[in-house]
Amino acid sequence: MLRLSNLSLPLGHPPEALAPAICNRLGIPERDLLSHTIVRRAHDARKKAAILMVYTVDVALRDEAAVLARFAGDSQVRPRPDTNYRLVARAPEGLPGPRPVVIGAGPCGLFAGLILAQMGFKPIILDRGKVVRERTQDTWGLWRRGELNPESNVQFGEGGAGTFSDGKLYSQIKDPRHLGRKVLEEFVKAGAPEEILTEAHPHIGTFRLVTMVESLRETIEGLGGEYRWQHKVEDFDIETAADGARRLKGLHLSTGDYLEADHVVLAVGHSARDTFQTLYDRGVHIEAKPFSIGVRIEHPQSWMDKARFGACAGHPDLGAADYSLAHHCSNGRTVYSFCMCPGGTVVAATSEPNRVVTNGMSQYSRNERNANSGFVVGIDPERDYPGHPLAGIEFQRQWESLAFTAGGGDYRAPAQKVGDFLAGKPSEALGEVQPSYRPGVTMTDLAQCLPAFAIEAMREALPVFGRQIAGYDHPDVLMTGVETRTSSPVRITRGKDFQSLNVAGLFPAGEGAGYAGGILSAAVDGIKVAEAVARAYVGETA
Repeated sequence: MLRLSNLSLPLGHPPEALAPAICNRLGIPERDLLSHTIVRRAHDARKKAAILMVYTVDVALRDEAAVLARFAGDSQVRPRPDTNYRLVARAPEGLPGPRPVVIGAGPCGLFAGLILAQMGFKPIILDRGKVVRERTQDTWGLWRRGELNPESNVQFGEGGAGTFSDGKLYSQIKDPRHLGRKVLEEFVKAGAPEEILTEAHPHIGTFRLVTMVESLRETIEGLGGEYRWQHKVEDFDIETAADGARRLKGLHLSTGDYLEADHVVLAVGHSARDTFQTLYDRGVHIEAKPFSIGVRIEHPQSWMDKARFGACAGHPDLGAADYSLAHHCSNGRTVYSFCMCPGGTVVAATSEPNRVVTNGMSQYSRNERNANSGFVVGIDPERDYPGHPLAGIEFQRQWESLAFTAGGGDYRAPAQKVGDFLAGKPSEALGEVQPSYRPGVTMTDLAQCLPAFAIEAMREALPVFGRQIAGYDHPDVLMTGVETRTSSPVRITRGKDFQSLNVAGLFPAGEGAGYAGGILSAAVDGIKVAEAVARAYVGETA
């Protein structure tokens, strides 16, 4: 088969128009097209009056060789790539040493566990939180009653932070082995809609993610894997040899148990601050990493739809409009949109008492009143939190604590209208845009809980973004603070074998270790690390 990309048709075209368009593009009669399958579907809305649907399709032809010869050198007509996933190893009979352990049941840990189970290694998966449905009840406790469970919340528990998100399944990572396709296919097997295999910007939404992670858990357990909930790793037993080489020997758990383990996937997520401290105390190589800080900004979704799609707003093939924006400011900072959630809500996402953290979430339908996204400023260790590998964590805590105070000290979040923010005065009342954050907002001045350089950069960027998207900087648009968990503040460095640079047997993985950002990239990293664990086992028995 051949793969044909960048095939454009008008918005609203009938399904039967695709085959003639393929033949026209390839210059063949329709009888020579044996079959076609949509691989990817996107829209091009750069011209609102003539929005296009853009396809990548796999086609079977009577004479593929002749067509390839005519399109030699054209990257948009090429042989279909092999996207099938193949396991890199099989567990040996009589596994030498303890079973592999995965710490964390978020997207990275989930797929590390799945791949290890599929290879026959029967992993043990530890998570400090609870199964997803119990965790959901605890999360609602914060949103509805202002009651935080530090071990079961938006950050900790089955599914990780990705469970309470928009469920976006796209990434900018380079993926020559098509591991992302493996992730999407496993999600479909677990109950995700098949359209995620073809949509350019697939998403699932929180409610569907809940049932999917349950299904994936059942698959792992059916292959011999084992979950242990509310099992927090409190310490790492690291042995030092006579030559100075260090190797992981086991884990001390919050239950009081000791678990022998010498092949451990560390997939703890970006908010496992106590674990980062323990790793640092045990001498595991760790370094500070850049992240971003800012707010969640909310607009009525109807505004975004009209601004992006014009008269075509509301067309079923387009769905709820999203956006991606960036501006390089005069003070050297970059302001950009982050984790945009069309038709979603702003959620309370703290994992520590007496702190306020915001994030965004959507359901599959994306039909809530508002759109929201992170409106954040890039920061870096050398400039903003120098001197210590864990300084970024304290930087986060500082602003999260100030946001807790500014919000009223009861997990309400501080909020401000854009017009007041630009004018440098506190907001006293809501305008046209109503907040979606629960347990509620306190109208105030966000300058109380954001760095001065961030305020300066955000004030410069708002009118710039307003010129790109009409209504973005409307005076009544609402900003809710603070957004601090854009990515991990640390990187737990690893080598080419995916093991810690100075502790053999420890495999840092995913977003918490600084090697991913978002559901898809974290899951892909989980696959890569699982493969590295398998190779390490096979190498020991070779």
